[in-house]
Amino acid sequence: MSDNNGCSRRNFFKIAGAFGAGSLLLPGSEAVAAQAEAESSTPVRIPTRPFGKTGVQVSSLGLGGMFDITTNQLMLKQALRWGVTYWDTAETYEGGNSELGIGQFLKKYPETRKEIFLVTKSTRYDPEGLSKYLDQSLQRTNANYFDLYFLHGIKSPSLLGKEARAWAEKAKSQGKIKFIGFSAHNNMEDMLLAASKLGWIDGIMLRYDFRLMRTDKMRRAIEACSKAGIGLTAMKTQGKGCTLVDSEAELELASRFIKRGFTDAQAKLKAVWEEPKIASICSQMPNMTILMSNVAAALDRTKLTAEDRDLMDTFALETAPGYCPGCTSICEPAIDHAAPVGDIMRFLMYFNSYGETDYARSCFAAIPAEVRGKLETIDFSGAERLCPNKIKIAQLVRQAAKTLG
Repeated sequence: MSDNNGCSRRNFFKIAGAFGAGSLLLPGSEAVAAQAEAESSTPVRIPTRPFGKTGVQVSSLGLGGMFDITTNQLMLKQALRWGVTYWDTAETYEGGNSELGIGQFLKKYPETRKEIFLVTKSTRYDPEGLSKYLDQSLQRTNANYFDLYFLHGIKSPSLLGKEARAWAEKAKSQGKIKFIGFSAHNNMEDMLLAASKLGWIDGIMLRYDFRLMRTDKMRRAIEACSKAGIGLTAMKTQGKGCTLVDSEAELELASRFIKRGFTDAQAKLKAVWEEPKIASICSQMPNMTILMSNVAAALDRTKLTAEDRDLMDTFALETAPGYCPGCTSICEPAIDHAAPVGDIMRFLMYFNSYGETDYARSCFAAIPAEVRGKLETIDFSGAERLCPNKIKIAQLVRQAAKTLG
């Protein structure tokens, strides 16, 4: 990891203390932040890491754009100032307002485009749909090209065939994208292992957290992609579940890390960064408080101890029944693929753990009506017997039908 003209955590908090995290949200705070930073001994710049074999260095912390960026322009400017130059968005985020917000920023500050590693995603996988959404995204963002373009949320390696490869090569030759890849919420290990053998995937965004990184299969998948030169971006790094589970280990976790000078949320980021094969963490940061907290974690060089990791493992085990690891290749065949179990668990996570109620409901509404209509009559007992985390799938699916429907 490169220091990238970084400063110590002490210097960063000296800057933060000059105006306070809350005051950053007030009118005129941009000038206050600039003044405070000017008075510090060194500029705040978070570390960078190489993105696979692309030859590009990316910020180890990325700005997740799943919020209305049109009304959060200060966030973009401050993120850039602190070296958060990996910006992630998608054509679906906030009904397009995420991409439009980035376009608004780049129109006002066109000179910053060269500093930004700009990523967006398509929910269409056919050549016609990919081209349509790519052109739409370029127009929305006021960008001439994307550094990285993802096929979003794919569930099967079959979507990464000759047709997708030919489309990617054409888009690259046209100068519209530099690199190609995909994002995955389910069956990440299988997707990574398959991609590592293809020879044309530049980057992958995957769910990766202190829970998933413990498994041997995930370790093998990460290693395979590293050897293939694929850049990896971690998302959903807080490891939140589809239910809120009270745990003594959670209280102990929070208490321990506060005493060590950082929060349990920051510790979860640090756990992911301790895997050097992860190039960047994509974190949704819709306000200055979260941005500052995550930047501070990226700057802090304190390593997690064996005791820290043991406590996180205990917490992971205690709360496993409320966390879906996305291994839908196990549960969904047991119900003859009658329902998208992994997606429904993720939507419940958005609703229960993230508090994103409207987004959770809109995602659930996208499930075909005929599938939603039979959710409460499906026999999930076979899927529950196979679930490695012993999730009460039937109960949670019924909860989703009631609260999200």
